[in-house]
Amino acid sequence: MDFNTGPGSGGSSSRSGGPSRSGGAGEEFNLQDPVGSFVRTVVAVVTQPVPFFRGIAWQGNFVNPLIFAIICALISALLSGILAVIFPPLFASPQNTGESFVGGIGVLVGTLILSPIFTAIGLVIAAGIIHLLVLLFVKPRNTGFEATFRIASYTQVTQLVSWIPIIGSIIAAIWAIVLYIFGIREVHGTTTGKAALVVLIPVAILLVLFVIVGGALLVFFLGNQQQF
Repeated sequence: MDFNTGPGSGGSSSRSGGPSRSGGAGEEFNLQDPVGSFVRTVVAVVTQPVPFFRGIAWQGNFVNPLIFAIICALISALLSGILAVIFPPLFASPQNTGESFVGGIGVLVGTLILSPIFTAIGLVIAAGIIHLLVLLFVKPRNTGFEATFRIASYTQVTQLVSWIPIIGSIIAAIWAIVLYIFGIREVHGTTTGKAALVVLIPVAILLVLFVIVGGALLVFFLGNQQQF
């Protein structure tokens, strides 16, 4: 795995103002070669994330990166559904195995239908939030919303491990944070510290909200238990 930042990382002055470019040395997903370019892009993001983000296009179109993200989400949904159908005891008690099998098929079909919609909506929201923070902390030295959208889209490669029971979602979450930091630093030409700040602020807010909501639900549950 190549995490070498190289001499140009941390913010090159040539990136100020976000000029358009096409591709550079990056290997990106292309609908003209869907299978081959998907595999090559996955390998590039997984094994050489820094060179990959350094070489991707800042502008071009939203379709290719969006389709890449949707394919990753569909693969994850398919594998999760298959796992639920083949190994229902992982998702239900033994006495409910038959019901779980039927339910697993229903969940699989429903997830495959809804996954592209939720992925597209989630990407726009995530990229929007991240780009607002890029504007706040990186300021004029950024390459535009489309560049941030591309980072968010290619970071969805983490979906390919999120289906693994118990540890998959944890690995995917940590891996996504790392990829976002690499992507923002390389694409927007900023420092690692600023890129980490942009990524970790939403993460911290989500964790605080999770603790607050979880604590409120726990207090509510314990209060109801005492009444009985």
